Amino acid sequence: MYKAFAASLTGTALEFYDFAVYSAAAAIVFPLIFFPASDPVTGTLLAFSTYAVGYISRPVGGIIFGRLGDEIGRKKILVITLMLIGVATFLIGLLPTYDNIGVIAPAILVFLRFAQGVGVGGEWGGAVLLSSEFGDPNKRGFWASAAQIGPPAGNLMANGALAVLTLTLSEEDFLSFGWRIAFLISALLVAFGLWIRLKLEDTPIFKAMEARGDKPKAPIREVLATQRRPLIAAMLSRIGPDVVYAMCTVFTLTYGIQELGFDRGQVLVAVMVGSALQLFTMPLAGAISDRINRRLVYAIAAVGAAVWAYLFFIILEGRSPVMLIVGIVLGLLCHSFMYGPQAAFVVEQFSPRLRSTGSSLAYTFAGI
Repeated sequence: MYKAFAASLTGTALEFYDFAVYSAAAAIVFPLIFFPASDPVTGTLLAFSTYAVGYISRPVGGIIFGRLGDEIGRKKILVITLMLIGVATFLIGLLPTYDNIGVIAPAILVFLRFAQGVGVGGEWGGAVLLSSEFGDPNKRGFWASAAQIGPPAGNLMANGALAVLTLTLSEEDFLSFGWRIAFLISALLVAFGLWIRLKLEDTPIFKAMEARGDKPKAPIREVLATQRRPLIAAMLSRIGPDVVYAMCTVFTLTYGIQELGFDRGQVLVAVMVGSALQLFTMPLAGAISDRINRRLVYAIAAVGAAVWAYLFFIILEGRSPVMLIVGIVLGLLCHSFMYGPQAAFVVEQFSPRLRSTGSSLAYTFAGI
């Protein structure tokens, strides 16, 4: 069971490691090395447009791998998605700049970002099912939270790597080669994840479906025809956590540095502190949701997040590094108590034979 927990966590950790590294690179590095002909504002917008490609391509992965997860198994798709995300991330670290190969460089960047998004689109649904279907149904909130721990774990590793590179390299060296190191070391996480996933069997629930011959022939059509209400509920559950997480990471990194004058290291440290605490608050939230209603846990956290969002701007305007940490920690605490129980909530919306398709469609289309 703990192997399934680790296998689930590793893939989503890689996803959010890339999320954090790419967002930092899009804000700091890519406007200069892939879009140098543009003015700074336009260059940043173009860099973040490549970032958006990864979101747009996720539904493609959700459609492809979500369906395959119900047809050929949870394990097989998780090996494919991890390799797809890992190879694309590694190749970004090797990509020549605009000065080397001209417009081909940003074109390849867009292609690799698209490939990452396709892999990510199939990763979450499979990872959640892997941990939840191996675990005790009465503790599904806790076991399913393995996939949810991946974001803070990946964010912690990414910001740790970026902080070390920022503190040890000059600005010139970071722009020249330092940013590449952050992408290239993702290969270690991919290797570890593949080692665990290849040793696992498929989940008992899928093997039982296979033995009964109960696999769907057209899972997407069946979900849309018979599971529309659960699909909408699952999609809506993602909006709140995504908004809070983006505010604490991408928004703060860009707005805090460029507009409010925070040092890059100060923002990275604040996010690291919040992410470290989430390693404990995320499974705690999942476990609490096993004892009381998941919707209630989520609703209380959502109200807290709404209050936090208003106060966060006041905190940022104070320009205090200590209060910056407090603000991000509070935001990520609210995020934990929405996102932690969310995995089990989404899984429970769909019948076992349609879980991969339903979960993947909900996750990817809600995240556009």
